[in-house]
Amino acid sequence: MSTGMDAPRDLPIVPVNELCHYVGQEVGMSEWVTIEQRDIDDFARLTRDDQWIHIDRERAARERGGTVAHGFLTLSFLSYLARSMSFRIAGVTHGVNYGFDKLRFTSFVPCGARVRLRQILKAVEPKAGGMALTRHCVMDVDGSDKPALVADWVTLVYTAAPGVTTGGEAPQAGQTGLSAARAS
Repeated sequence: MSTGMDAPRDLPIVPVNELCHYVGQEVGMSEWVTIEQRDIDDFARLTRDDQWIHIDRERAARERGGTVAHGFLTLSFLSYLARSMSFRIAGVTHGVNYGFDKLRFTSFVPCGARVRLRQILKAVEPKAGGMALTRHCVMDVDGSDKPALVADWVTLVYTAAPGVTTGGEAPQAGQTGLSAARAS
């Protein structure tokens, strides 16, 4: 993966109880990131998904015009690209992935293509001792009319309980409660 995207810095800090004001709004658009053959090969090796359309450059060139990224590889880029949130969430101690309400792989991502993530905060609701944040995510493919994927991604963020001291630390610079979910 090649990118110049650093973790965001100096973003506004939004208290968890004010997230509802952002529902329906775009809350982030990432920089473009190139998915390279090295990324595809590494993913194939790690997941043991070695279908020829991903790793056999010669056959893929003959039959498809080139290799394509795995759908689950493009999905895995959500955690990284989600760093594009336009704010940090105050007081978040940790976050976890909760799942997807909807996920569709709507087009192939050719090797060498650039992708970016657009996020709209769809819902915020109390859940399992934290807050469930649902983001409508669209991964664009540069030069394509169709996105690579469309997903409603649910993450849970947790803050310290009243009276519990966490040292008053906010998430690290560039890390939101949502991007903290990458640790899950």
